[in-house]
Amino acid sequence: MSDRGARRGDSKSPAGGHGDEAGGRRQVVKFSFYRVDPAWRQLPVADREAGKDALVAAVDAFSGRLQVRSYSVVGMRGDADVLLWQIGERLEDIQALATEVMRTPLAPHLSMPYSYLAMTRKSQYVSPDEAEARLHLHPADSKYFFVYPFVKTREWYQLSLEERQEMMSGHITVGRKYPSVKLNTTYSFGLDDQEFVVSFETDEPADFLDLVMELREAKSSLYTLRDTPIFTCVSLGLRETLDTLGAPGDPVSASQAVGLQFDSDAWQRVAEESDVADGAAKMVYFAGEQVALVRFGERLYAVANRCSHANASLADGTVADGALTCPSHGSTFDLATGEPSCGPANRPLMTYAVRSEDGGIWLAQRTPVPGRKSAS
Repeated sequence: MSDRGARRGDSKSPAGGHGDEAGGRRQVVKFSFYRVDPAWRQLPVADREAGKDALVAAVDAFSGRLQVRSYSVVGMRGDADVLLWQIGERLEDIQALATEVMRTPLAPHLSMPYSYLAMTRKSQYVSPDEAEARLHLHPADSKYFFVYPFVKTREWYQLSLEERQEMMSGHITVGRKYPSVKLNTTYSFGLDDQEFVVSFETDEPADFLDLVMELREAKSSLYTLRDTPIFTCVSLGLRETLDTLGAPGDPVSASQAVGLQFDSDAWQRVAEESDVADGAAKMVYFAGEQVALVRFGERLYAVANRCSHANASLADGTVADGALTCPSHGSTFDLATGEPSCGPANRPLMTYAVRSEDGGIWLAQRTPVPGRKSAS
């Protein structure tokens, strides 16, 4: 083996040298926050569009090597605009993508004010099955993403495992009260300046706020040294993410136009007929809200997607006998009326008018909006 090969380790290792844990190989995870120089907005429209296209193409070229999720931070913070969340098997792939980004026409206008490198690892505080599952991240399709680096005090590591387990068990119990918030914990010990990078996926920012507030009361929070900066991110395709940068002369995108011109009286096409199988549900967005589309026999139904008990996604539930059952706690809702027929939920879901036409599924508001005439 050459000296170069010896330094890198076995070239066949998909992780560039990092080892297996029993049951599977860990993943490498990178959070790259980019900021666009304001001078970029003074470029001609054609140059800006070419830069966006090149960046999208560069990231797409890595689709077979990395899982990359894009998020807009525009309007959320003043020091970052775009997040690329990268998950893969090799540090070299993370590095190669960064190099390709810096080769695009947009690169002279990009800086990276925040960058966090981490890996997955089994947690010692959860069950063996859950610990095994944490070796591989499975991003959800949630609309919002919250990220922050995290460092514990040195005193935390001097406690016995039993003391730490007791506090973490309480911490975990609080987290499970908010099933609409999905946690991803990654580890940075020795790889980067922080010890952990924690990220949360949710469609309900209010649930995340309440979760963090409640966790402040947990005893484990006494051993937090640093957990900032905190990033609030909006999930979008990379092209849509870049469009949120905005600049004089930019065309209004189709999604922006819908948001600007939406009429609660109008019907909106939200899915294709083939998207919803009999006895199944699918989550779609309508008027800025999540809606569960359900097909039961020849009938289509549309109800608010979030369970009125604990905000679980009803599109992940089961459909039977004209009812939809929540996957988290078993609440059952009548699809026609939205009324709960079995607890613990005790509040009805909003229902929507739904129809199929031209191979598509269309929604309209069923409940009149104050000051507006009702949908026909």
